[in-house]
Amino acid sequence: MGFALKGFVLLQLTVLMVSCYPVFGEEHGALPPIPPPAETPSHHHHHHHHAHPPSHPPVQPPSHPPAHPPTHHHHHQAHPPSQVPAQPPNHHHHHHGHPPASHSPILHPPPSLPPPHLPPSHPPVHPPSHPPHHHAPSLPPVHPPVHPPAHPPMPVHPPAHSPVFHPPRSFVAVQGVVYCKSCKYAGVDTLLGASPVLGAIVKLQCNNTKYGLIQKAKTDKNGYFYLTAPKTITSYGAHKCKAFLVSSPLAACSKPSNLHYGLEGSVLKPEKPFVTDQKLPFILYSVGPFAFEPKCPH
Repeated sequence: MGFALKGFVLLQLTVLMVSCYPVFGEEHGALPPIPPPAETPSHHHHHHHHAHPPSHPPVQPPSHPPAHPPTHHHHHQAHPPSQVPAQPPNHHHHHHGHPPASHSPILHPPPSLPPPHLPPSHPPVHPPSHPPHHHAPSLPPVHPPVHPPAHPPMPVHPPAHSPVFHPPRSFVAVQGVVYCKSCKYAGVDTLLGASPVLGAIVKLQCNNTKYGLIQKAKTDKNGYFYLTAPKTITSYGAHKCKAFLVSSPLAACSKPSNLHYGLEGSVLKPEKPFVTDQKLPFILYSVGPFAFEPKCPH
């Protein structure tokens, strides 16, 4: 295309040269050479044999046309130049310098390039806007630590109730039974074949004061005895009291045995609390059973 256009421009310049010189103006009979424009298609074969016309104006043509040709990459514009050269020879005026401007319409294709740049500008804007909104892990750690510390101080109350369980101060009552062992099991710590002793004496001795306190009682026909400690003795001091065998009314069974610590003293074992007719609180303790050794014939 570049060579064809250059050839076409050179042709027009030759026409202008012919019209400008008076020598050529007088000889109108020499105008027949104008038909060569029909041979313009020959320039598509890249023949540069126009050495005579460009002898004088080779400096000017390249200044204007080279700016436009490089923009056209299509080979279908070879036909228009065949029609354009047919018109200039009819006028023979100096306006033949304008035809090069007729190629300006070729500049329309370039504007189609900017549109493809617009669509990519918008899509990338929206995707990044959503991800940053999903940062909500700050809430979970706030609530858990608030509740646990509220419960630990609760254990302060249990120790306050512990002193309440102390039993009230009560008076002391002691019960037990006294037996006479069988001759068959004399000297043995057992009550097999033993019989109850009526009128046996038992004592309660408490050593929780500077001077010991003693309280005595007798058994009934069932060998049962019951006694109450002095009112100065309460349940708080019962652990310092012991029960002992003292004597038996039976001459054949009067030697105290150490069964259940009848000789050394038996520790009081609490059984149950009760209230007397006088509305006095007591705690009943048990000891024994105790036994005397028999005198058996050999």
